[in-house]
Formats: sequence, structure tokens, C-alpha cells
Amino acid sequence: MENHAGLLAPRHIQNYSEADSLEPHWGYYSRVVPCTNDAGSCEYLDQVYYSHDLSILYSGILWSTILGIVFLWTIGRKVWAPSRADGLIPGSISIRKSSVTRFIRAFSAYVRSSLLPDAARPIFGRTTRLQVLILAALASYLLVWSFAGITYQIWITPVKANPGLYNTRSSLGPFSDRIGVLAYALTPLSILLSSRESILSLLTGVPYQSFNFLHRWLGYIIFIQGSVHTIGWTIIEVRLYQPQPTTAIEWIVQPYIIWGVVAMILLMLLFVLSTPWAIRVTGYEFFRKAHYVLALIYIGACWGHWEQLKAFLLPSILIWFLDRGVRMLRTALIHHQYLPDGSMGFRAAPASLTHFSDPEHGDIIRMDFVQPHDAWKIGQHFYLCFTESSIWQSHPFTPLNLPQTHNGTVSHSYIMRAKKGETKKIADIALKKLALSSKATTPVILTGPYGESIAETLMPEDNILCVAGGTGITYVLPVLLDLIQKPAVRDRKIQLIWAIRRKVDLCWVEQEIVSVNNAARSHGIEVHIYVTREASGSSTSSIQDEALDGSEKVTCGSPSCLSINGVQSPMSLDIQKIGSKGVNRHPDLQMLVNGFVDTTVRGPTKVFGSGPGGMISDLRGIVAACNSGAKVWRGNERFDVSLICDDRLEW
Repeated sequence: MENHAGLLAPRHIQNYSEADSLEPHWGYYSRVVPCTNDAGSCEYLDQVYYSHDLSILYSGILWSTILGIVFLWTIGRKVWAPSRADGLIPGSISIRKSSVTRFIRAFSAYVRSSLLPDAARPIFGRTTRLQVLILAALASYLLVWSFAGITYQIWITPVKANPGLYNTRSSLGPFSDRIGVLAYALTPLSILLSSRESILSLLTGVPYQSFNFLHRWLGYIIFIQGSVHTIGWTIIEVRLYQPQPTTAIEWIVQPYIIWGVVAMILLMLLFVLSTPWAIRVTGYEFFRKAHYVLALIYIGACWGHWEQLKAFLLPSILIWFLDRGVRMLRTALIHHQYLPDGSMGFRAAPASLTHFSDPEHGDIIRMDFVQPHDAWKIGQHFYLCFTESSIWQSHPFTPLNLPQTHNGTVSHSYIMRAKKGETKKIADIALKKLALSSKATTPVILTGPYGESIAETLMPEDNILCVAGGTGITYVLPVLLDLIQKPAVRDRKIQLIWAIRRKVDLCWVEQEIVSVNNAARSHGIEVHIYVTREASGSSTSSIQDEALDGSEKVTCGSPSCLSINGVQSPMSLDIQKIGSKGVNRHPDLQMLVNGFVDTTVRGPTKVFGSGPGGMISDLRGIVAACNSGAKVWRGNERFDVSLICDDRLEW
């Protein structure tokens, strides 16, 4: 009882020294029973404690709702997993093409037609309407809980120590406390949504990067809640309570208030540094590292401000450290191998570098290496750390080759455009080494794999359209390489649309494109390559052009190009030049996608897309327009068109 009195005497109207008993309240200090204050103060205390108890109840309901949705999603993912013609996916339940399946497909098509396009891009960026709808539902849910159960009333109560002075007590206090409790309750969810080793991804199958949007905007919501909580209590203590300024001075110097001020300052820094403007000014790496440090200190400051709600803060800290610990463990397992002296230890992968010059848009570097570990799944990516430039940075890259294990090792191939920062350093290293030798290597540390598998759920009746822009070819190319290794499916339509700036860009993935092109006839694959930055008839030193019925035949024989089986092999492809000198034109995706869907013989269509943000936004709108739930319900599967895209646009 003395402990309560020592903590609350400067700010609380209850007299703990006269208490007959204490009534416990979870997440708050115990209440003195019976109330010995004036009638107005006792009514106010009734509202304070009642509202706080409801705040805890609402927080429990909030988390019960979240966990319930995740549970149902996890169960539904297993129950409604699609089955292949050649067997069941492990853990799934077979569902024949019944009215239930038809309804699910029709409903999915209807949802895509309405919610796939971008929503209010100036506000939310390149984000689908579905994610904005989920955010709106969460915000509305929180808005209801913020105001529910509070009695809106004003109590004028006398100040015992100063006769003639009165305190104005109102529902602003319980409301401000409610907002603060909800901000604490949302903190673990914010950490969960930001985790790379995501528990949510493990349960729902949704890749962790898809949660980035909700994590960012949930942070904005917490910032608003913290601001309202701070402003509310500042008004109460500085204006409504008497005498002034004595009350305000005694209030602001209390340790729990000092920690609250520190927490609010840190929260403001987190908000400002996470804006697109601040990230552009300070750089992404500064933002990322500052975000980690400030977030941890912020949680600690919240603990110091109101320790009674540490049940929300402790899981946040544990999830944060668990995420980082699992990252380090996975990296250690990948690189724990035999060293040259025969012992076991940590060894980085020696990656060979191939340099492709492009002074105008940024050079391209291709990396190839082998590493002993389990194969990843098509569509997944790794974080690569280049130790020769910096051990404190890692960047996500998608392997462009198939994940196949040979003698315990897996081959990795990546391409990246060196514009600035870490990739520019690697390009400079490659140039320096190639100037001294015919071969260049650099040590690479891998972390991963991360992301979803984009090829496992493909059905034999699915038509495949791959759309890539520039280095986005790395995301869609493994899908095609996987298809050509499987038996051809009758009446299946497969097409690749790749937009590149120059013809010589084909040399980045010469060997892989040759493999796809060689299987084009047997598997019915159409390859369309569009050159966007070169005028028709222009020439490049490493490319020999030959006019061929309006298209061009390209021979990739540059020394910088990869050889096939040790021998330079010409690569012949049909290419369309759509650019002109000084003018950049892009392929008409709406015409190309609609043309593909209209010419399919049977079955739904899956569109795989990767490239610049503008291209992905265009694809979302185009694919959405191709969907029709009503037509799919009537049995016309041509209007069931889904989009699987590389959504790491913010990286």
C-alpha cells in the first residue's frame, strides 16, 4: 500500500494511506475501496477504472480477432489448397471441380476485378485496393474501440489543498488512456508485420514483404494514438487541473512522464524518418538501421512510462530478437562448410562476376556461384551481403536459374544494375579486377531463402504469361525454365514479354534465353522482346543486326557475354524495336495481355510480372479488367486471370 502511495501521491486523487482495501485492476494501479473523495471525484474514478477495464477487454478482443483470422486463414489454406492432376499437394484435401470450386474461382475473379488495381497512389503509393481495404477495416475497428464504453461527462471537483479552486475532470482522461492502451496493444502486431522471419508468413503463406504496407501504416496509426494521448493529458494537467503552474510543473518532472516524453520523441523520429522524403534524403540503409535502434529504445521508453502494460511490450522485444537470431542462424547454416584446410567453419561463397557496360543507365553485373545447401523454391529470393564493400548491408536478389541440387551444391545466378550505393561498389570492384585478370570474383554471404513459391500451385490447365522489364527477368525466367523441363501440355498457351533498353541486354541471360528459345516449338512458347531505347536500324558494336521482316535477328557474340559449353554460341531471337532516338516507348501491355487472354483455348491465366513500379501498376489494372466473376461462374475460365508479381517495390 505504501508502494502505491509513493508512486501516485503526486498525481493521483486517491488516498492510499486511508484505504480499507485495494481493488486490483490489470494494467493499472489498484483502486482504493471505499472511495473517500468528494462525490464528483468518486464518479470520475468510477469512469476511469471502468473505462480502463474495458480498454483491456477491447485489447483482448482485438488480439482474439487477429489470432482468429490467422487461424482460419491457416486452416483454409490447407483445406482449399488446389490439387494437381499428377497428385495432391502435401497436406491438402482434394476438391473436385464442383459448384464449390466454381464459386471460389468466381469469387476470386470478382475480388481481383474490384480490388487488384492501385488505390489512391498519391497517398498510399503503389498499393492494391485490397491492402487499403484491410487497412481501412483495421482503422475502423480501432476507431470503434477508441470511443466505445466511455461516459462523456464533466465533473467540477474542489481542490482540497486550495479552497476556492476547482479541477475540471472530464472524459478526456479516460479517452486518452484508452488511446494509449490500444497503442501498446498494437505494438506486438507492428513488430510481427515487420519481421523477415515472419511467423505470419509461415502460417498464412503470405510473403513477409506483403505485410510491409500494413506495418508502415500501423506505425502511422500508433503515432496518431500516441500524439492524441500526449495532447489529451497535456491539456488536462496544464489547463484543467488547478492550481497552475504548480500542477503542471509537478506533473512533468515525474519519472513516468519523462519516459513518456522520451517515447513520444522517439515515435516522432520513427514517423519522420519513415516518410518517403526522409528515406530519399538519408538513404535506405540509414533508415533501416535507425529504425531498428529507435524502435527498440522506443519500446524500452514505453516500458518506463507505464510498466503495468509490459505484457504487450515484452513479446515485441522477444519477437524482434527472435527474428534477428533466426536470420543469423540461417546464414550460419548455409555457410558452415569444409574450409580449404579440411576443417569445418564459416566460409563465404566466391561469386564470379561478369560485367556488362551501360554508362547511360548503370552497368549490369552478373554473379554466378555454387553453394552447398538445400534448394530454394521458384520465386523466392536471398539477401546478399558483399563483404568486400560492406559487411553491414545486405540486399534482396532473386536467382534467375532453377533451384537444382547437384552433388550437394546448388548453383546461384543473379543480375543487378549498378546505379549507386552497394551495387555501384561491386561494379567498381569487378572493373578493377577484370582490368588485372580475365576473371573476377567476390565473396558473398547469403541469408534466406525468403518469399513464396510461385510455381508449385501451377495447374496443367493454367496458361502462363510472363511480363518482365529489364532486370525483372530474374523473377519470371525460372518459371519458364521449369516449364520446359516438364512434358508439354496440349492447348496450353505460354508467352514471355520482355522489355529491355538495348539489344545487347539480351546477353545478361544468354544461356537461359537460348534454353527457352530452343524449347519454344515443343512447348508452344512465344518469346516477344521489345527494345525501348534504340531506334530501328541503330547498331551496337557487340550486336550484329540483320533486318528480317520488320524484326531483327541478334547474334550475341560480345566477349562480355557468357559462352555455352565453353563455346560462343549465336542466339537468334525475334526482336521488336519500339523506341526511337531520344524517345523511350514501352510495349502496349493492355493490348498484349488482352490479346493473350482472348486467344487462350481453355483454362485460366496466370500472369507473372516483375519490373519497374509503373509497369506493375499498369499490370494490376489490366489484369483486373480481364476478370469477370459472373463469366467464370458460368464456366468460362478464360476470365479467371490472376497476377503474381514481385512486390518488393519498396526495396
